[in-house]
Amino acid sequence: MATTTLSAEKDPMGAAISDYFNHHRADRLRVFSSQFEEDEIPVKELFRSIQSMPILERTALQMATGRILDVGAGSGCHALALQEMGKEVCAIDISPLSVEVMQQRGVNDPRLINLFDETFTETFNTILMLMNGSGIIGRLNNMPGFFQRMKRILRPGGCILMDLAGDYYGEIDFQMQYKDVKGDTFDWLYIDFQTLSLYASECGFKAELVKEGKHYDYLVKLSIA
Repeated sequence: MATTTLSAEKDPMGAAISDYFNHHRADRLRVFSSQFEEDEIPVKELFRSIQSMPILERTALQMATGRILDVGAGSGCHALALQEMGKEVCAIDISPLSVEVMQQRGVNDPRLINLFDETFTETFNTILMLMNGSGIIGRLNNMPGFFQRMKRILRPGGCILMDLAGDYYGEIDFQMQYKDVKGDTFDWLYIDFQTLSLYASECGFKAELVKEGKHYDYLVKLSIA
């Protein structure tokens, strides 16, 4: 698993987020994969309010307690919603432009850091991994390393809340482009609940299916067994 952050020259999602925040519009954020046709991410959706978030995301935000870590925070929409609820949140992302936007939008504690950077040693009661949260694990053989890392930064009695899309499961390679800013190819993991539960159990965690969506998507709570 990568432990680094991005440079601005290799940060297409951050460039799109910055454009939308500063100009209230953005061009196409294009997504390429060797396994799928070209797609795009609607940048406006990265700025959604809690009212327009899917039920699984809203449920996760309501369940989050104590000191919360928002992983892959993007434009800060989840962090801002948590702050409005009076909750304490640290929002991290590997995108420097996204972190700048979070600061400008009023996120209290935004950080440019990679979740797997061993120098990041703070601990949390809730770790939020929303919008296909398993993606950053990258590959199935990274699962033991992921759970080992979680044990270091989870406080006793804490949990990970992760929502996952379910119409496709597997290991994907992705690359993004925004205008002339092209990122490097990266691995992304979509995992079904049964497989996730199996890995969790082998690594000393318990997986609880909290809620299922209408399109094979689901919200899971992971805690140390």
